[in-house]
Amino acid sequence: MTRLALTLALILCTAAPALADLVPLAQLSRYLNDMRTAEGTFTQINADGTISTGDIYLHRPGRVRFEYDGDDLLVIAGGQQVAIFDGRSNTRPETYPLGETPLNLILARNVDLARSGMVVGHEFDGTATRVLAQDPDRPEIGTIELVFTDAPVELRQWVITDSTGAATTVVLGNLEEGGSIPARLFNITAEIQSRIRD
Repeated sequence: MTRLALTLALILCTAAPALADLVPLAQLSRYLNDMRTAEGTFTQINADGTISTGDIYLHRPGRVRFEYDGDDLLVIAGGQQVAIFDGRSNTRPETYPLGETPLNLILARNVDLARSGMVVGHEFDGTATRVLAQDPDRPEIGTIELVFTDAPVELRQWVITDSTGAATTVVLGNLEEGGSIPARLFNITAEIQSRIRD
């Protein structure tokens, strides 16, 4: 096992409580619906095996911002759109509808994991509860696997598998919930304009 893989394994193990059990879907839905704002750090394991780190800002419903360390890469979800900004490029950001990514399932105004056809897997792996979900109306866009710890319930990571089968894992650092996050962080148009001025 590589040093990086061992480090990530230790992160996941230390994040889990000593005693845990399967968390019911209704409780997980309440947890997500009660989460309005949160910020913290993340480690992203890309489909090609490369590793990225950065800061995440979340403002439900519908908004999230990923600021990548040392890469001048920025991803913003806001206004029902997702924009990918590449600071090394002079072109406008790549954009697409938020509804075309499984991440939309946890950013929705009302998360209902018990909705028919949404959850296709719900299990306890010995340390955490894993929920495999899809958009029941558009299963072809891919899936999101959510990993929760118990006592207290916390979202610790997710794995998005797209329509091609490529998987991207995001491991969350300690999320600080309930803080005030400026709305401008999720304003794609404002971000475009600020980059033009710069």
